Amino acid sequence: MTDADFMREALVEARLAAVAGEMPVGCVIARDGEIVARAHNECEARRDATAHAELLAIRRASAAAGDWRLNRCTLYVTLEPCPMCAGAIVQARVGRLVYGAADPGQGCAGSLYRICEDPAFPHFCKSEGGVMAEECQALLYGFFERARKRL
Repeated sequence: MTDADFMREALVEARLAAVAGEMPVGCVIARDGEIVARAHNECEARRDATAHAELLAIRRASAAAGDWRLNRCTLYVTLEPCPMCAGAIVQARVGRLVYGAADPGQGCAGSLYRICEDPAFPHFCKSEGGVMAEECQALLYGFFERARKRL
């Protein structure tokens, strides 16, 4: 599978989040060409500010691997990770990060900061953004447009 194929799977998760009334962010984690974990935002459902797609997927991937170190894994997420999620990606030793839409307001994998690639941290995670960015952005824009109409 290609990066675009895995991002399509992350978009499936993002759409599930949107249907559930969550901010539509989806994530999959792959190892050796296979998806080992998937998740979408569940902050509203869990009433938990930390229930971001990336954190939920990292927990599931760690459980599946029987190890908290995910250095052989690639994390695919539809929106550039926030500081919390970028920090978790570093802590989990994720080998590679691929994201769709940039987040100029909170993104910490290139927009505001590059936490995953900061040499001050003991683990380096190569990051790549813009994979299927238009599709990821469209889902987010639609969500926020609907939210503004409800106000």
